[in-house]
Order: sequence, then structure tokens, then C-alpha cells
Amino acid sequence: MSTRWYRSKIAIVFFHILAWVILFTLPTLFHREPDQQHINFKGMFSVRFLIFDACWILFFYFNLLVLIPRFLNRKKIGIYITLIILLLAVFITGINIFPKAGEKPGFHREYFFTIFPYLFVWAMSTVYWFITDKIRTEQLMKERENENLKTELSFLRSQVSPHFLFNVLNNMVAMARLKSDMLEPSLIRLSGLMRYMLYESDEASVTLLRETEYVNSYIELQKIRYAKSLIIRVDMDSGDNQLIEPMLLIPFIENAFKHGTGIIQDPEIDISLKISDGLIDFRVKNKFDPKNEEIKDKTSGIGLPNVVRRLNLLYDQKHILSINKENGWFTVSLQIKLH
Repeated sequence: MSTRWYRSKIAIVFFHILAWVILFTLPTLFHREPDQQHINFKGMFSVRFLIFDACWILFFYFNLLVLIPRFLNRKKIGIYITLIILLLAVFITGINIFPKAGEKPGFHREYFFTIFPYLFVWAMSTVYWFITDKIRTEQLMKERENENLKTELSFLRSQVSPHFLFNVLNNMVAMARLKSDMLEPSLIRLSGLMRYMLYESDEASVTLLRETEYVNSYIELQKIRYAKSLIIRVDMDSGDNQLIEPMLLIPFIENAFKHGTGIIQDPEIDISLKISDGLIDFRVKNKFDPKNEEIKDKTSGIGLPNVVRRLNLLYDQKHILSINKENGWFTVSLQIKLH
């Protein structure tokens, strides 16, 4: 993510310079002698003013960049307070060295009013440090959360691919044992699926069109395997160029074939995908046998828990997932708002 312009180094330096110019100009702009109708810029830029303005600036950044990080931030409060008091003494001594025109060298009572601007600059410097430090800390935490999120998503994807591939290869073994003529076209489809898994699933997102093509290829593989033993109804929109997390839909379909086949009377699987105004309406429905469910769950892998976790990470407030078991039907309904 690119840095916003007002957080760039050039912008920060500009804002600092502007703040100092405004701070040192305001007293001159608002201070007028009764018989004076113009701003005394000559006095404003006198050597004495420039020296003390430079001192205030040096003190601001010395406290900001040296004293607070090395002492206050490290809980060396005693040393920090001592240095602040010593610097105040240095300022008062400096005023004595550079007296106003017509003043004799020596300590004057009004010199002690230097304490107020000194405390003001010190307070600005300290508050600025705490604000910027809090912003840096929050930004660092956000970056760490993003990195942790990327790491977790990468791990979840790495779990999906072997799990899915293992199941498909089992299908290929079954076909080879039966010497099925459909083995060759199945292998061709499998190569397309593996190409997608290897070269596209690592992307942060893929087009919905590409994802639906991948899902359809998987369904066709399963149709070849089950032939007439399973009723499969598919009604899927082709998708478009909207972006979606790769391999997000396939675990639900894989789960339907895993639990919706086997020793089940008249097995059926219904799959539908509708897309309207950036809203995906995805539904998978399969018959299941509660008696066999417990046995299959022991080897069901990480499919559904995996995808549920990914949905919560990527589409926290933009998806609705409902899973129901009723009257021998297992139904998954998922709606995702893509924009």
C-alpha cells in the first residue's frame, strides 16, 4: 500500500517549517505599539530574535529526538527532569549574554518569564512525541496483523490444495482399476485443475469467471466418476471479472460429494451459483445418511473448517453462511458481497 502524501518525508518537513513560521510570526503580527501602524519586520528578523528562535527549535527537536527516547521512554525520569532543568538554566543564562538594546548585562526579573515559553515548547515537543509514537505503534500493529493474516491465509490455502488433490487422485485410482475409458479425459481435466492450483491459487484474488471455470471442471470430473449412480444438478452463472479469493467455493462442493455419495439411497447433489449486482448467491445441497456421517467425519480433513476460517478473515462483514441439516438433506447457503 502506497504511503499517503501527507505522511511523506517532504510533506512532514514542510508542515514543520510552516508551523514554526506561524508560531514565530503570530506575536509580531498581533503586537502593535500605539503609534505603530506597520509590522516591525526589522525587529522580527534581528540577530537576537533569530538566535533565540533557533534555540527554541533546537530545544524542541533535542527533546523530541534525544531526551525523550533515551531517558523518558526508558523510564529514566530523574535524569530526564534534571536535563530539562539544566537546559532551562542555559536559556536564562543565554538571555543574560544577549541582552536587549540598552539593557546592562545581569539577571533581570523578567528573564524568569522565559520559563513559560520554555514550558510551552517542551510541552509541544513531548505531546508531539507521544502522538507520533502512538501512530507508529498502531501502524506497526496493523502491519503485523496484515502479515499474520497473509501468513494464515497462505497456510490455509496450502491445506486446501493437498486435501483436494488427494481426493481427486483417489478418483483416478478407482477409474484405473475399472479400466474406464474416461480415465484419459479425467486426467486432462485434472491437469487443468492442477495448473490453476499451482499458478493461480497463490494470487491474492482471481476473477470470478476463472473460479467458476475451475469449479465446473471439478464437477465434470465427479460426473465422469459417478456416471449414472449419482444425480447431479448444476445451475451456475459463468461469472465475470469481479475478484474473489481463489479456491473459496470448491470445499463446499467437495464436501457434498464426500458426504452425499456412498451408501445413500438415490443420492442427489444440487449446485447453484447466481451473481447479481456484485452479490454471489452460492448454494450446495446433498442427501446424506446420518448413520454414515460419523464415520466419514473422521476422515473429512480440513475442508469446511478451513473455508469458514477464510471467509471470516476475508469477508468478515460481507458474507452470510448458513449450514443446515434437515430431513436427510445437508444444505450450504453462502452469500458474498464483492463490492
